[in-house]
Amino acid sequence: MHYFDVDVLPTTAEHPYAEFLREPSMSAGIYRLEAGGVDLQQPHTEDELYYVISGRGHIRVGDEARAVGPGSLIYVPALVEHRFFDIEAALTILVCFSPAEYSRRSPSS
Repeated sequence: MHYFDVDVLPTTAEHPYAEFLREPSMSAGIYRLEAGGVDLQQPHTEDELYYVISGRGHIRVGDEARAVGPGSLIYVPALVEHRFFDIEAALTILVCFSPAEYSRRSPSS
């Protein structure tokens, strides 16, 4: 068993993502974005699942945008452009990658 406490995972404005689990088949981390913050992530080569633990804002996945808040689950297929925006209250998000983040090569490599 692996046990993790979300409240003590280290994130900062400069490094908003803290990975806490890495296995070949998946990885997981906590992503924190402050109210009014900017999400600078780029599309990933792995599928992702987001679970919003706390906060409020919006996410755009491809051409679709939705409001998100506690309990929101968002699936993002590999290589699809996506970004959180209009962050009204600081977001704490559980992120799961399958397979593990950066385990696939990008199409340009």
